[in-house]
Amino acid sequence: MDFGLPAELTARLAALDEFIEREIVPLQQQDDNERFFDHRREYARTDFENGGVPRREWEELLGEMFRRADAAGWLRYGLPKEVGGSDGGNLDMAVIREHLAAKGLGLHNDLQNESSVVGNFPFVHMMLEYGTPGQREEFLEPMLTHTKRIGFGLTEPEHGSDATWMETTAVRDGGDWILNGAKRFNSGMHSATHDVVFARTSGEPGDAHGITAFITPTDTPGFSVDFHWWTFNMPTDHAEVTLRDVRVPGSTVFGEVGEGLAVAQTFVHENRIRQAASGVGAAQYCIDQSVEFARQRKTFGQPLATRQAIQWPLVELQTEAEMVRWLVRKTAWELDRVPHLEISDKVSMCNYRANRLVCDAADRAIQVHGGIGYTRHKPFEHIYRHHRRYRITEGAEEVQMRKVAGYLFGFAGPRKRRLGD
Repeated sequence: MDFGLPAELTARLAALDEFIEREIVPLQQQDDNERFFDHRREYARTDFENGGVPRREWEELLGEMFRRADAAGWLRYGLPKEVGGSDGGNLDMAVIREHLAAKGLGLHNDLQNESSVVGNFPFVHMMLEYGTPGQREEFLEPMLTHTKRIGFGLTEPEHGSDATWMETTAVRDGGDWILNGAKRFNSGMHSATHDVVFARTSGEPGDAHGITAFITPTDTPGFSVDFHWWTFNMPTDHAEVTLRDVRVPGSTVFGEVGEGLAVAQTFVHENRIRQAASGVGAAQYCIDQSVEFARQRKTFGQPLATRQAIQWPLVELQTEAEMVRWLVRKTAWELDRVPHLEISDKVSMCNYRANRLVCDAADRAIQVHGGIGYTRHKPFEHIYRHHRRYRITEGAEEVQMRKVAGYLFGFAGPRKRRLGD
């Protein structure tokens, strides 16, 4: 068995580093753009007087980073060639995401916005798989150039992880649909031109079938962005949305009528393995910074690194990072070769363990660095606050573990087919 990374991928990492140093680092350093990454970052990024959404200047800087990365051929690396990508596979993207996160905070790969010089575009994959020719024409390139922005409206005020019990409904009216309901933590709504709204169109509460996705223009009468939730990690783009008799044409149906959860599943599968890889990279950054600090910091006449109380927790974290890293890479490698649902349990394993790992590593880094680690002059609190949300969003760790249990005991997945009901 050869566990070495492909030579072509290793060369790409070196070329990516060179691009970042040449184009992105100078951009971050000019015009006091460092304020978005140093101890001022939360205030610099957040428009507190406007509902806590991202400041215009922050998003303009991200936009310039996107333009440079796209012009250099990096932004779309993980996308198919038909939309200007390089057909980068899941293994490539997992290694790259880990590599970028391990560099720490920076414009090259910002945790909070999930923005990166190598973009993660789950909506593009969804559109390629489920979009009609007309939808692809309307949205694909504008999504990549940010002239159109699409939100994701799945979670509801009374229903989070239990999406099959959603209360938002859509009823046919001639060739149109009438949507009524509410969404919570509806992402991207401070700038979205459209929102993918999931609504029940048939069946009973709890049925997996009978839910349909609609690409809904946000300026449709009856569509209301009520406010944005102020979260642990600011700024926020997580809105409370109300839909009151929102009329949309049949052309807005995304995927098959009644099969909207398949669309949602594509979104979370594309995100979960890459979030896991980023978690491993950020955890490694926290570990490395803690080791370096412990070697330099002297207390009572000796470096902190000589003390077992410092060594052993970091040994535990380094061991887990190594194990999770290889689980992520193996799973990403398999995702490039087998149907996703065959190894959905492995994706869940990667996701919940990596999210927990990075939170533990950031917390330990704060402890090792002592008082200075607790300040915003170090990045550990920011890393913790960002990754803590992924133990809840897009499938809480309890949901991920339930998925693993279903595959393990034969209640779902390949074993269910082999063992029978």
